[in-house]
Amino acid sequence: MGSGRAHPYGRRPAVVAARGRTPVTDSAGIPGGTGAAGGAGRPPRTRGRRRRLLRWTGLGAVFLVLAGTATGWWLYNKLDGNITEDTSAAAELRRYERERPAHLATGAQNILLIGSDSRSGRDNARYGQDGGTQRSDTTILLHLPQDRRSATAVSIPRDLMTDIPSCRQVDGSRTAERFAQFNWAFQWGGAACTIRTVERLTGIRVDHHMVVDFGGFKKMVNAIGGVEVCLKEPVNDAEAKLRLAAGRQTLRGEQALGYVRARHSLGNGSDTERMDRQQQFLGSLVKKVQSNGVLLNPARLYPLLDAATSSVTTDPGLASLRGLYELVRGMRDIPTDQVKFLTVPRRPYAPDPNRDELVEPDAQRLFQQLRMDKPVTVAPPEPSPSAAAAERGGTGTEGGSDTDSTEEGTVTPQVPVPTFTGTTAGNADCR
Repeated sequence: MGSGRAHPYGRRPAVVAARGRTPVTDSAGIPGGTGAAGGAGRPPRTRGRRRRLLRWTGLGAVFLVLAGTATGWWLYNKLDGNITEDTSAAAELRRYERERPAHLATGAQNILLIGSDSRSGRDNARYGQDGGTQRSDTTILLHLPQDRRSATAVSIPRDLMTDIPSCRQVDGSRTAERFAQFNWAFQWGGAACTIRTVERLTGIRVDHHMVVDFGGFKKMVNAIGGVEVCLKEPVNDAEAKLRLAAGRQTLRGEQALGYVRARHSLGNGSDTERMDRQQQFLGSLVKKVQSNGVLLNPARLYPLLDAATSSVTTDPGLASLRGLYELVRGMRDIPTDQVKFLTVPRRPYAPDPNRDELVEPDAQRLFQQLRMDKPVTVAPPEPSPSAAAAERGGTGTEGGSDTDSTEEGTVTPQVPVPTFTGTTAGNADCR
């Protein structure tokens, strides 16, 4: 008769055991345990484990934030400490503040970029014996207008004959004021003497300066993966330590330095052509930096900043990562076709054709435009009929004849924008 009655709890233990399961009971022997009797659904041990997990997750997040902050601070201080500050030039310029030009355009900046041929230091010793002197291998006056919609880089020939003021030398003595070759200013009195010479030549106030030596130039080119150039014929220049095949190629380090310094093995061997080649190279460099998004990509920007900050000597105003960042930030959105390169209007110096002199009034018109923060345009040299205009380095020709209407309704011509021989970063393709 027991086989026909139902088990009081709904299922016989024999059936449960037969299915391979053990009946669950609470401390009073009731199947289903605490949950079946209406108790808590999660044991205290599980809740404790969850609290510990949340605690360790929070501590881990705090650690990552602190580690990231510490790393960022370390990187900032490393880059900031890389920069060499030129306090001696700043002190010398303060001595001659009264004779320096006034700053006529609020918000505009003029930066003098000086490429030094110094042989001092491990990276530069291979280019010759260190005689304790240096000259400006390349000098470029970079003008950034107030609106930061363009940039104009003006090359000053190292062989240009000009007035060089009395300058303080490294040993404390002073040179006499004289009419001499431009790059002697850097040898006699370093950056301060070069700045004063440029200001006397152009009437333009120099706000900042940077000096880059051979080793620094190579580091910065390598940091962006090299710069592409095209050669119509092979190059073999022992003096510039340069040997290249013809055609399209990317130059890094030693090859890039040799390419911008070579003078006798490329083209007609003139310094004018060398400056044109430097401008094309810098245009290609600017274009690559912008096209690769280097200035907006921290992973790509850091190697460039590390190379740049460890390679330059600057005035106190730029001798910090913040100062350099503000400068770069103001330039990063300039279209490549508005990054302009030109050489001061020049021609062979009559008493010595191996030297240069300014072409007037073209040179003064260029300097006036930059002084007043007004635009200039550049165009390739005219192929014909004026070979003389191409040799002059600046045509001084006028731009378009736009007009403006006055309040009275009369139409008056606008002052045309002067055009000078040059190029832009937008035209710096490998052709």
